[in-house]
Amino acid sequence: MKADIMKRISITAWAALAIAACLYATMTLWTLPAISRTAGGLPPFDMRPGGYTFGEAKAFLSALSENGRALYLGPQQHLDLVFPAALALGLGLALYRLAPFTRFWKLCFAAIPVIGMAFDYLENAAVRAMLFAGPAILQPEQVETASRLTIAKSVFGSAGYGLVLVFLVLWAVRRRRGASASHV
Repeated sequence: MKADIMKRISITAWAALAIAACLYATMTLWTLPAISRTAGGLPPFDMRPGGYTFGEAKAFLSALSENGRALYLGPQQHLDLVFPAALALGLGLALYRLAPFTRFWKLCFAAIPVIGMAFDYLENAAVRAMLFAGPAILQPEQVETASRLTIAKSVFGSAGYGLVLVFLVLWAVRRRRGASASHV
């Protein structure tokens, strides 16, 4: 029974990660570069993991064309509505499956990408508000909040990716040791 559940968790994690990868590819190959082009080459807010200042946000919004704004508010935000959930599901299940700890700790590790997802959705709302405000009405506090959300999303996302890699290495080492021990 437990093996069957773990197999289902693995399949669901891989499916969610595949969906997230397709969405990420679509955003990084289409919407985000197109938005950047319509803003004179300036990177969109989503592509600034270290955050941004009020001046940088104002410069981006001033340079962004109406077509770029429409692309950001339309297809980009629609893709970024599904991406965080798919990523959180995939990474969360992978962390739960791979973490070599008790159920409590597995759940703690699985919560990391879910927290990242929450920050991503809050960031999306803050970016949307900045896009509607435009450079003339934009407020420093608004940018500071959005920037902090961007940084938090990036930190939790990076932690999720990093932990999956660490636990994959640990899994491979345990598996190799188990195979070596059975040949002795």
